[in-house]
Amino acid sequence: MQTNDDWVKLPLWRRWGLPFVLGIAALLLMLPGNEAAEALRYQREAILDGELWRLLSGHLTHLGWSHLVLNLVGLGLIWALVGESLTTAAWLLLLFCCALFDALGLLLFSPEVHWYVGLSGILHGLFIAGSSARLVSGRRDGVLLLLVLLVKLSWEQMAGPLPGSESSAGGTVVVDAHLYGAIAGGFSVALLLGVPGWRRRFLVPAPTTGP
Repeated sequence: MQTNDDWVKLPLWRRWGLPFVLGIAALLLMLPGNEAAEALRYQREAILDGELWRLLSGHLTHLGWSHLVLNLVGLGLIWALVGESLTTAAWLLLLFCCALFDALGLLLFSPEVHWYVGLSGILHGLFIAGSSARLVSGRRDGVLLLLVLLVKLSWEQMAGPLPGSESSAGGTVVVDAHLYGAIAGGFSVALLLGVPGWRRRFLVPAPTTGP
């Protein structure tokens, strides 16, 4: 079992292993073209017909190369900011929960969304989870990170996608996916850190600065 001390001592390349694998998986799914995307993307009617794998696989498909690059840059930025706040085991659990509950949110509460692709919903969940973990561990920048995300989500719900985001992605931005992903990340990390035994296992404490 990986401990917090083990995590802190890991070399940089291993601490970045999860986003690297996630990025490679998304990259490989771009290579076959539209056929793979259509078979794996979140598709409401297909999921209701029993193709449940789309609840997870849809997050790894993208509109095109610009959309993929945009999401991978976002993933790298998020990991640089909050990646060291939780252990690898915690991030794996959060990744699964954010992917599943983001898609279920679309299925249950956004019936007008017939199909969806991309990592952005997951990224919002991971960001809020990591920022919350930083706050719990005593890192004050967690407050600022959470505030930035909440302002972004509020803007999207009231005014729509951020200016320029749709042209950069190459298609419509589904802002509800961002909201559901963030909610999934928030509730999941609250569960992980709300149980004392789990908190000791999953939270990486802030480094000490004095004797």
